[in-house]
Amino acid sequence: MALLDVEDLSVTFRRRGQRTVHAVDGVSFSVDAGEVVALVGESGCGKSVTSLALMGLLPRRGAQVGGSANFDGTELLALDQRSMRDIRGKDVAMIFQDPLSSLNPVIPIGIQVTEVLVRHRGMSGDAARKEAANLLDRVGIPDPRRRLKEYPHQLSGGMRQRALIAIAVACQPRLLIADEPTTALDVTIQAQILELLKELVRDSNTALIMITHDLGVVAGMCDMINVLYAGRVVESARRKELFAAPRHPYTVGLLRSIPRLDVGRGEKLTPIRGSVRDVLPWSEGCAFAPRCDRRIDASIGEPPPMVPTHTGHSYRCVNPVPVEEKA
Repeated sequence: MALLDVEDLSVTFRRRGQRTVHAVDGVSFSVDAGEVVALVGESGCGKSVTSLALMGLLPRRGAQVGGSANFDGTELLALDQRSMRDIRGKDVAMIFQDPLSSLNPVIPIGIQVTEVLVRHRGMSGDAARKEAANLLDRVGIPDPRRRLKEYPHQLSGGMRQRALIAIAVACQPRLLIADEPTTALDVTIQAQILELLKELVRDSNTALIMITHDLGVVAGMCDMINVLYAGRVVESARRKELFAAPRHPYTVGLLRSIPRLDVGRGEKLTPIRGSVRDVLPWSEGCAFAPRCDRRIDASIGEPPPMVPTHTGHSYRCVNPVPVEEKA
């Protein structure tokens, strides 16, 4: 049994006088201990909303969550706020996308790190401050004792992201969700952050959900990849198989949009035409059909089902890309 098993997760936003938004529409995936699973897609496909639903951080009013998220025998979506607070930060933790807005700007870093230690590990006083300094040192922040007294604006972007990671790993969680952990960081810092996450998975057997739009990150550290579009998983496969033989046109489009070192200089990229707003409701067919070069008549009318293969590779498409066609 997987450590986390998500089945038919849905998130619907409703506001009076506005149209209903199905941000997540039947997402299913699982994560084992020590496994890195990726949720990949453009902005607006439902990746971050999925993570917020699992963490119980969506607003109570206006958001309706359905489906199942079983974490080691505990149904996360059925927990009340008090019970969820006991799990969140201890067994399940999250690294948020923007450290500057995720950290409290008027509270020193040290207090924000020790808060987790006090709440979940029962530490206090000098012991909590010493452990907080050890955590900052572990994630590569120089002179950690001095940094504990500083405010978020006094740290660089890379240091703020490392501080968020220190908070997330303070209790050695069994499941860690990383939502675009390398956004707005330079390439050198990105590599250091990703290596830090790899070490965490390797040393602590932590399960990691990596949310990203960067397929370069996915290629370097993820075991299983789930490609999302318009709130649904459109393709799911092991890393090597997905990169070797993508079947969904959207996945192929994402791969062709990446700059490559094995092509000649001046070679143009092949972007996906249209925008993520050019979407068809799943109830009326394939949501990707308005942007798809392989659209056929069967793409409209009925929502395409997930087609499984004997290797565990599955895709949601009525006219998939042939295996022999390279991305």
